[in-house]
Amino acid sequence: MNELKTKAKPHLSRAAIWNMSVGFLGIQMGFGLQNGNASRILQTFGADVHELSWFWLVAPVTGMVVQPIIGHLSDKSWGRLGRRKPYFLLGAVLASIGLILMPNADMFVAFLPALWVGAGMLMVMDASFNIAMEPFRALVADNLPTEQRTAGFSIQTVLIGIGAVIGSWLPTILADWFNMATTATDGSLPANLVWSFIIGAIILMIAIIWTLVTTKEYSPEELKEFSDVPEDSDSDKRSFFTAFKEDFSNMPKTMHQLGWVQFCSWFALFGMWVFTTPAIAQHIYGLDPTDSSSQSFNDAGNMVGYIFGVYNLVATVYAFLLPSIARKIGRKNTHAFSLLMGGLGLISIYFIGDKDLLILPMIGIGIAWASILAMPYAILGGSIPPAKMGIYMGIFNLFITIPQILNALIGGPMVKYMYGNQAIFALVASGVVMCIGAYLVRYVEDTDDITIAT
Repeated sequence: MNELKTKAKPHLSRAAIWNMSVGFLGIQMGFGLQNGNASRILQTFGADVHELSWFWLVAPVTGMVVQPIIGHLSDKSWGRLGRRKPYFLLGAVLASIGLILMPNADMFVAFLPALWVGAGMLMVMDASFNIAMEPFRALVADNLPTEQRTAGFSIQTVLIGIGAVIGSWLPTILADWFNMATTATDGSLPANLVWSFIIGAIILMIAIIWTLVTTKEYSPEELKEFSDVPEDSDSDKRSFFTAFKEDFSNMPKTMHQLGWVQFCSWFALFGMWVFTTPAIAQHIYGLDPTDSSSQSFNDAGNMVGYIFGVYNLVATVYAFLLPSIARKIGRKNTHAFSLLMGGLGLISIYFIGDKDLLILPMIGIGIAWASILAMPYAILGGSIPPAKMGIYMGIFNLFITIPQILNALIGGPMVKYMYGNQAIFALVASGVVMCIGAYLVRYVEDTDDITIAT
């Protein structure tokens, strides 16, 4: 039996909380570059439209495997750099290597096809981002007292949005402001895209180092002294696999219900990330599915990066409004409304013929993205025993990765055999699935939701 804990974690200054999360800006900048440009890069290196989802399969697979394991290992380790820092430093170094090498994969054609190298670097980046992300989330819970954690995760969400906006818009900025080339010879990528990834790698390392230098971690001994650490948090001696199996079998009812909502949300998001570039190139720019080297195709790719930046910017603003909206209409209604806006936004792309109007669907998608990043975790928190928060967050990650894996397996064949290689219908299908997720929110039990009269 542990002794009574009476010591409370000290409150951190606002500057300390920002410093702690700066690294997330770099991580999300890398994600923004990847999400907006990976399909474009793989097509340039020779991938067919219907093969894109298979190349993207590595992302959810690595997330499903890496995040729970890294979270479990960082819970139990302590070294010269600290508890969480060694893991997100390792992830940042590997991700930076992937960011630099992926757009330069054609340099290795003497050894392997550029497409293979590019796909391999996509795998390296995904695994590395996941290595870095899990310890960053845990760091907020480690360092902040309960009453400051909402502010901590809110600041993290803002930096996620800022990083993603910069990453998404960087190719366009380099082309428009610095006159970098937007076309290249067959089999190569334009200079604005190559340099975007190099700059992204540099900023990622700077952001991670900033957090490493400015942020202190509590040692395991110090953490045991704090009153907000659950009494039995250090008494569970089960192995990772034993704990995972037992707790999965006994998952809270709310988590099971939210799982279906998460399934629809992330199935839709994966379809959007994979197929937006070919969809816009074909549907808006009128290009052939096999055209991946023309000026028009690169213009379409730059447009996708731009509109992805728009939805991340909308998400950043909407994240500030979520707490007040949820207090008035409830967390379930807030999430259902947000998912509905995202689903309708995806569907509406089919009815747009002018590229300048593509900003409009991104408003709905940004609203959904902000809610997906926040509301399921807010709803889930009240149903999870505090002593098992880590393992259940790892289990909850399965409801993010499994739908992406399913979409990766069937999305490409559906585009080829059901949609006649017209990727726009993959976006419409994603929108329909997200709307189904909005409907399923009504069946979720939110055990500690509080609303105020309007």
